[in-house]
Parts: sequence; C-alpha cells; structure tokens
Amino acid sequence: MRILLTGGAGFVGSHLSEKLLGLGHSVVVMDNLITGRQENIAHLIGGDNFEFIKYDVTKYIAIDGVIDYVLHLASPASPVDYLEHPIKTLKVGSLGTHNTLGVAKKYGAKFLLASTSEVYGDPLVNPQPETYWGNVNPTGPRGVYDEAKRFAEAMTLAYHRYHGVDAKIIRIFNTYGERMRHRDGRVVPNFIDQALKDQPLTVYGDGSQTRSFCHVSDLVEGIVRVMASDLNEPINLGNPAEMTVLEFAQKIIALTGSKSKIVFKDLPVNDPKVRRPDITFAKRKLKWEPKVSLEEGLRRTIEWFKKNYKD
Repeated sequence: MRILLTGGAGFVGSHLSEKLLGLGHSVVVMDNLITGRQENIAHLIGGDNFEFIKYDVTKYIAIDGVIDYVLHLASPASPVDYLEHPIKTLKVGSLGTHNTLGVAKKYGAKFLLASTSEVYGDPLVNPQPETYWGNVNPTGPRGVYDEAKRFAEAMTLAYHRYHGVDAKIIRIFNTYGERMRHRDGRVVPNFIDQALKDQPLTVYGDGSQTRSFCHVSDLVEGIVRVMASDLNEPINLGNPAEMTVLEFAQKIIALTGSKSKIVFKDLPVNDPKVRRPDITFAKRKLKWEPKVSLEEGLRRTIEWFKKNYKD
C-alpha cells in the first residue's frame, strides 16, 4: 500500500514509519515539525519507498498519486506542547482530521485516527473500557487536547457513517521509548533526564496518582493489527500494568543508579488521578497485548537517552 502518515516525524510516527516500510509499504510522511523532529526519520529519507513532506495538515491537502491508507497521528501530545500550542492543537484535531478524512474519501482509502486515553479525562472508572464516556473538563487548560481528540473521533465516525469511509480509531495510553524528547513534559523523559543528571525527580501531588506504560514497539504492533482489522469503533492500546507515579520515580532512580532525591510539587489542574486501559477488546479482536516488560523497555529507553542527550 501507499500510506499517508501525518505526524510521521514524531516519536510514535517515526517508529510506525519504520514498521510500515519493513512490511513492504510505501510511506509518505507529512509533518510540520512543531513537535516532530526530522532527525527521527533522517535514516529513512532517500529510500525508494519513503517521502517526507513538510506541511501543516490543517491546510488543504493536495497529494500526487493514489493513497491507499491515511494514518492521522499529527498533534502535540504532551502537556508542555499542547499548553504552548493550544490553538494549533485544536486545529489539528478539527481541521487536520477533516482534511485527512477528505483525502481518504477522495481516494477510497482506509483511515486510522490516533486518539488518546485523554478522551476519558480524569476518569471515575478504573480501568477505562472503550464504553466509558469520560469525565472531561472542556474549558480547563487540558481541554484543548482532550476536546480536540473527542471532536476528531466524532468527525471520523461521521465520515464512516455518512460517507462510508472505512475508519478506525485507536486510543493510545501512556507510551514511552526511544526518540522521546527529553524535555517534552511527560513523566518518562522527565524522570530519566533528571535521574541521569542526579537532579531531583519532580513528582506532582503526593505521587499516589497512577499510570501505566506501554513500550512504543508494542504500540506499533497494535496499530498495525488495527489497520488490518475490520474494526470501525474505538479500541484501547496500552499496557494495563498500573503503578503509582511515586513508585515509578523510585524505579527510574534504581534503574539509572542515580543519586537523585524526590521532590513534590502541586498537582496540575485536571491531572488524571488514575490511568489504566481495559484491553479486553484488543485481546479478543486483535489477539494483541503488550510483550515488552517495563524493566526491559525502560533499560532500552535509558540507554537511548544516554547516547543521544549529553546536555
């Protein structure tokens, strides 16, 4: 297939590009590099089946040649990024989704939207199944991301129901791994960066809030399985192994051999108290579940940070 992948120079997008190329597909990456980095895909540029187009998908998309599949991953995805770029985050979730669905409709292509566990907000149900409608503050500072993705899901299924587009939606839970930006504001790169420098690890609140962490290789495998499926409803992709943020900070200190201490700061507004996917649906429909243990995934990620970030 010839695949259009928006946000393909980002952390997840670059790994997905590699996977798709390895499966024999042609990949056209479209990214405006607001949060993506061209160095993530530098080793792919120049290959026979790979094309990079620097472009803002909130503008009308004109693309040469037939497209068989559209994967819409473009969006700021960390609190630091979407709080810095609130309007752009809303626009890529709305206009960007509309434009990429237009490409899929034009070419009769299949479509996949990368949504997020943030559509569940600060959940009152744990773990979160796909049937849960969420607990989102639409006007809070995180609302620009949460509501952009919720709108994107509604738009995607409207195109499926009204225009017959074969559309899929994945809800991505906390994912980590190689090529994360070390100052992107998410807990994994924050803790690793601080630990490698023997700086205090910043834990917000009392650290009792929970998270679950999925290695990017497992996520990418899940995405590929969704692409090949007949699903047209949202599906969770993440690791259901839950731990507190304080426990996670202690694990990072142990794995890095750091001398870091832990400091506590006020919890950000609307920060979720729990976050854990119910992946029963993915297990049943895709025969998918994470394979990479947290220790193994973190060791890979820590080694990558050591080699790539010297400051």
